Amino acid sequence: MDLVENKNLLDSIDARTRLAGSNKMEILLFSLGTREIFGINVFKVREVGRTPHITKTPNMPRGVEGLISLRGNVIPVLSLAPFMQLDGVPPGLGKTMMVAEYSKRTLGFLVHEVDRIIRVDWERVKAPESLLSTNQGLITAVIELDGGGLVSILDVEQILANAFGDAIIVDIAPARVSPDATVFFVDDSIVARRKIAEVLERLGVRHKHATNGMEAWTRLQGIAAHAAQSGTNIREEIRLILVDAEMPEMDGYVLTKNLKSDARFNGVPVVMHSSLSSEANRAMGKSVGVDAYVAKFDAEALADTLRPLIER
Repeated sequence: MDLVENKNLLDSIDARTRLAGSNKMEILLFSLGTREIFGINVFKVREVGRTPHITKTPNMPRGVEGLISLRGNVIPVLSLAPFMQLDGVPPGLGKTMMVAEYSKRTLGFLVHEVDRIIRVDWERVKAPESLLSTNQGLITAVIELDGGGLVSILDVEQILANAFGDAIIVDIAPARVSPDATVFFVDDSIVARRKIAEVLERLGVRHKHATNGMEAWTRLQGIAAHAAQSGTNIREEIRLILVDAEMPEMDGYVLTKNLKSDARFNGVPVVMHSSLSSEANRAMGKSVGVDAYVAKFDAEALADTLRPLIER
């Protein structure tokens, strides 16, 4: 059976676009056949439906079930249960498939069943404590539901890195900047932070980072206060700020709005670096004032976007 779009789940993209700057997100809840509840940002999901025929191919990475043809495109299909190392997964798992668009890639994710969409404040989305971060860092955040219970938000970047390996970064020419030029970046994904740091090091730029939007806003306010007290230009402290869109406690849209409304950060470009690469998401970034938007993860595109902004 061909995969069909579930319009009850995925309609009204304009309404979701208006969530930009409201510090709210919509999460599609699903299960993998166990008691645990998992979630993924609705913006990442293109379609939900019954799993079509999957063509098995040799030498596929662990967890990659094979390939399907979807509207003229051949896409890989991943079974999420093997990545999560869950006990008690029932037989026949994978009758439902979510098609996700992520970092310019389209993939199918096999799940047990899809539940519903919930709208939550990012303030309720918490980074998991390090001691509770199981499944090899595959959980990037948790949400406590109103009626009790937790939703685990998957780190899709880590899943893709585990399945297909990290993207290889080729030669990146150094930027023409002063030795003390510093970029501040924030991302809740361990994989993304590692890749961003590598790009910045290839550019020859020092860097500082935070792991969620609220932490970033707190640290950046401290940096701005220090610059004001010492009478230095903020760009001597921070040359550019690179923000993710989806982050626990405060998303990148609200963080950008805060930065752009604070005169202390005048002259400091804000670049949004997000796996949500659709035109709707670019428009969301533009609506809150980002100076540039670059999709994850293309190292060369990221370097090319940052270079003219940090060389000013």
